[in-house]
Amino acid sequence: MNERRALGFGLSAVLLWSTVATAFKLTLAEFSPIQMLTIASVVSSIALIVICYFQGKLSQLSTTFFANPWYYLLLGLVNPLAYYLILFKAYDLLPASQAQAINYSWAITLTLMAAVFLGQKIRKQDWVACTFSYLGVVVIATKGDVLEMQFDSPLGVGLALLSTLLWAGYWILNTKNKADPVVGVLLGFLVALPFAIGLTLYEGQGFSQITAKGWMAVTYVGLFEMGITFVLWLSALKSTNNTARISNLIFASPFISLMLLATIIGEEIHPSTLFGLVLIITGLVIQQLKLSKGKSA
Repeated sequence: MNERRALGFGLSAVLLWSTVATAFKLTLAEFSPIQMLTIASVVSSIALIVICYFQGKLSQLSTTFFANPWYYLLLGLVNPLAYYLILFKAYDLLPASQAQAINYSWAITLTLMAAVFLGQKIRKQDWVACTFSYLGVVVIATKGDVLEMQFDSPLGVGLALLSTLLWAGYWILNTKNKADPVVGVLLGFLVALPFAIGLTLYEGQGFSQITAKGWMAVTYVGLFEMGITFVLWLSALKSTNNTARISNLIFASPFISLMLLATIIGEEIHPSTLFGLVLIITGLVIQQLKLSKGKSA
């Protein structure tokens, strides 16, 4: 029964994450990246507060934060503030299909950063995985013209890659976090919100021009990219005895996402994006195979 429940949670999370690239583009048609971050963070914070209330964890918020305030301040500044601001700007500059495919290389970035900051060993399989994944990034960024190395938006590609560094860095910081994961994520949003609101006021753009469609899109992003889906994924991992099987569900997400982008917003999916994404996923699979081997050894 638990395995079926875990699979249900996992599939729900993957299907919801598959929709967010489309939601990002619909939202960015009306919001600036910092406006989008601010409103989505408010929505996400409310959703996570409600979840913590029903799980009986609200009382942990203040004690968890004051036990290590500088640590949670740093976590919140990295994610959601810097990570999502940079990711949304990358989506603003690039086709969503390119931005989301490049962002999927974060797991490879994490391997490299873990070697530098945590002293973890990089094995041969990791180097093979890195080669496949970063070759995939180059294929996507150059639209298949690898030898010319010309990018439509060098800044967009750079920001998409920077987002992988920030996301990987966030998880490295999280290795020292002993708090409940939902409480930790909520604290990150609560810490980031004043900074996001300040940046929005500094930018000076109002919200009067936003349509109902824009408000629905940004609410969806707040709920299903930053909030509820994280809890679904955690619940899936918590309920299963086979973490690898649940984790492997994530490989379906970028391909479903490409189909939705083509269908819902009519984005043209360049063949090189699909080929590059296959290379990135191949790298991630090689990395997973290596991890399974290591566990069974």
